[in-house]
Amino acid sequence: MKHIKPGRGPSMMNGFIGIFMIGFGIFWTVLAAKAGGMFIFFGLMWTGIALVMTIYHFKNAFSKKRYSIIDVTDHAEEPDPLNERFGIHLDENKKDIDDSNKAYCPFCGNKVVSEYKYCNECGKKLP
Repeated sequence: MKHIKPGRGPSMMNGFIGIFMIGFGIFWTVLAAKAGGMFIFFGLMWTGIALVMTIYHFKNAFSKKRYSIIDVTDHAEEPDPLNERFGIHLDENKKDIDDSNKAYCPFCGNKVVSEYKYCNECGKKLP
């Protein structure tokens, strides 16, 4: 199965945007504290969310195992961290294919429907 991973560039850019958001949240919170009122809670919440988002994106930019969303990798190259966290094994995710219309991929041996052009396991073009 292929996983979609976010590219390192967009994660790095979102990390820098997160730093800007943290700065804005601190600025807002300081102004709200001077003026007094309920807006200080908005500033604290904004800054907290921006901090979590920034940490998440910088982790995706620098980590070898990043969370799934955009560039395609194979599970043998880089496993999905959410599958590891929740104990999901790849064999449990495979769907059974009707045996009346079956063929096998010459590259990985997976069952495929004979009308398929590409293997649903390894992604290689079928002969």
